[in-house]
Amino acid sequence: MSARRHQERFPRLIRHLRHHGTALLPLPVGAGQVTLLPDGPHFFEALFNDLKNAKRLICLEYYRIRADVTGQRFADLLIEAAARGVKVFLLYDAIGCHVTPDSYFERLQTAGVSCLAFNPLSLSRIHWFDRRNHRKLALIDNRVAYLGGLNISDAYAGLTDEQLRFRDVGFSLGGAALAALQELFTDTWAMERGKRPTLPVPAILNNTPDDTEVTLINGGPHQRRSAIRTAFRVAMASSSDELLIANPYFIPGPRILRSLLRAARRGVQVRLLLPARNDVPVVRVLSRSYYEVLLKAGIEIYELERELLHAKLMLIDGEQTVIGSANLDQRSFHRNFEINVIVRSQPFGAQVRDLFEQDFAGSRRITLDGHSRRGLGVRLLELLLRPISWFL
Repeated sequence: MSARRHQERFPRLIRHLRHHGTALLPLPVGAGQVTLLPDGPHFFEALFNDLKNAKRLICLEYYRIRADVTGQRFADLLIEAAARGVKVFLLYDAIGCHVTPDSYFERLQTAGVSCLAFNPLSLSRIHWFDRRNHRKLALIDNRVAYLGGLNISDAYAGLTDEQLRFRDVGFSLGGAALAALQELFTDTWAMERGKRPTLPVPAILNNTPDDTEVTLINGGPHQRRSAIRTAFRVAMASSSDELLIANPYFIPGPRILRSLLRAARRGVQVRLLLPARNDVPVVRVLSRSYYEVLLKAGIEIYELERELLHAKLMLIDGEQTVIGSANLDQRSFHRNFEINVIVRSQPFGAQVRDLFEQDFAGSRRITLDGHSRRGLGVRLLELLLRPISWFL
C-alpha cells in the first residue's frame, strides 16, 4: 500500500463513521489464536474433535441441520457428550430445518440435549414469520468457538457430488471474544424461550496472550439500522488498494452498490467472486442484473463453477477480513439474525488471500461484452424480479 493512500484511508474512514454513526460497531476484543478452516472437511474435522472432547458445556446455534451422515454424526457426538455429563444446548432455526424430521430433535432431547426451535410457525406471531436465525455458532467449554457460513450437512462437509457441494469457509477463535459470544447465545435463547439457560460457571482458563483482535458484529431485525450492512460499508470505505469479496447471495441494494462503485472510483482494485450456479435460481438472475454497472466501473467479476459458492468473505487491503454468516442481500441486512467477525491480522489475511486466488483461478471471469450479449428475455426477467429483491 502506498504511503499516501494509507494516510488517506483513516480520514476517509472517520468521515464515514461520522456520517453513519459508530453505535453499531462494537469495540474490538481479544480472540487468542484465530484459525482459518478453509473448507468443509477441515471445519468438521476440527469441530467434531472438540465436540468429542468437550468436558462441561456445548452451546450451538445453527440455521440448517440435516439428518444425513454429517448430521447423524453431529447428533451422536452431542448425545455422547450429554451422557458424560456435559451440558448441551442446541438452538436451531425452525424454517431452516423444516425438512429435518422431528424425530431427529426428539432423539437429542430424550438423550439430555436441550433443544429449542427458533421461530416455529405460530398464528400468534405470524408477523414474525419471516425472521430467521441464520447464525452458525458453536461454543465449547469456554475454550473455543467455531463460526463461519457452514451449516450441518453433507453438502457442506464435502460428502456429496462436487456439483451439489457447497464451497464454504469457517474459522475458530478463543480469548475474550468467547464471553461476548456466550452472552449473545444466552440472549437469543432467552428471547425465544422467555428465560435464560442455566449454564455451568465457566472454568478458569490459563491466561494466554490474545494474539489477534476481532470485532463481533451482531445483526438482526431488532435493530433500527442494520449493523451488518453498516459494518460492510465501513470496511469497504476503509479500502485503499484492494477489495476482495466472495458472497453467494449477491443482491446488494443501492447503498452497498454505491460503496463498491466509490471504492473503484478512488482506484481500489475490486474483485468479486460469485456463484455460477445457485441453490436459489431467482437470486442468480437478480445478482446478474447488477453486473453491467459494476463491470463498467472496472470491477472484476468471477463466477465459481465447480461447486456451489456459499462462503461469505471480504478482504480489505490484505489485512482486514470480514467473515461470518451474512450475505450481501436485504434479508441478511434486515430480517435475519446474523453474526459476522472482523479479523485484523496480516497473517490471517494472507491465508484468506490465498483462498481467493485459488478460487479466482478456478472460476470464469465475466466480461462486459459477454454479459451484454445476454438475451432480451433474461433482461426482461431481471426487471420483473427486481421489485421482489427485498423479500429474498
